[in-house]
Amino acid sequence: MTPSLEDLLERTSRTFALSIPVLPEPTRREVMIAYLLFRIADTFEDAAHWPADRRIEALREFQASLADRSPARSEELAAKWTDAGASPHAGYRELIARVPLVIDAFSSLDPMAVTLIAHHVSRSAEGMAGFVARGPGGSLSLATLQDLRDYCYAVAGIVGEMLTELFLLHREGLAPAAGDLRPRAATFGEALQLVNIVKDSAVDVSEGRSFLPREVPRADVFALARRDLTVAGEYISALQAGAAPRGIVAFCALPVELAWATLEKVERLGPGTKISRWQVFQIKQRLDRALDANEPAVVPR
Repeated sequence: MTPSLEDLLERTSRTFALSIPVLPEPTRREVMIAYLLFRIADTFEDAAHWPADRRIEALREFQASLADRSPARSEELAAKWTDAGASPHAGYRELIARVPLVIDAFSSLDPMAVTLIAHHVSRSAEGMAGFVARGPGGSLSLATLQDLRDYCYAVAGIVGEMLTELFLLHREGLAPAAGDLRPRAATFGEALQLVNIVKDSAVDVSEGRSFLPREVPRADVFALARRDLTVAGEYISALQAGAAPRGIVAFCALPVELAWATLEKVERLGPGTKISRWQVFQIKQRLDRALDANEPAVVPR
């Protein structure tokens, strides 16, 4: 049986499978499809078992497919990438095999959303290709804190910018908040990516990636993550002040609250530490109570 887009989302991201459904339509469907497109690009960037030139070629082919959205070409590329073994992860392998389904769904979105998503996903794929090309043999190793920030922008800051434009699309009532949202959008994305990087740093090294610069004290990375999460809280406050739909606020606030809890745990116990399902449940319950009471969605730190 052909999986649905929702099936693909659940098989490729536990966090986003939890948060995307709370978004109002049509933003829910737009963000779900956009996430799957970003995940396709991420799969090629992460394909450390491929030589760098093959990964870059796949990213370029994917960028072209976003522009032409040809069903026949999508089928051809999906078969090529699947045969080449794009990922050892079962969910990502299935996503690559279902690229035609995702591209077809993408093509059916509001034309303004299609243009917006294609622009940002292509920019991210371009940035990923640049980082793949930098490392010897395609193995990524970042040298400075600015390198780390540049990488986070390419893979997550751009996502924050895209989400902001989707939130604003056709929502005239939210337009006055744009001046507070747009300057913080990239930092919102960077915050979540930084926390993932410090959490997964040991696994990344074992798979040939070194996102945390060796010469940068870990305390500096944690401090940057805390500053970024504070800005992410300001972003969510701007959404609330602008009377954004509850689902948009919840979608943004939940991963930020989970990131705070994760960061605090990793600082105490080290990389690889995860928060429990019970903690996730408690955080979600607190968030729901705050939104019910029209209180700040993110707890000030």
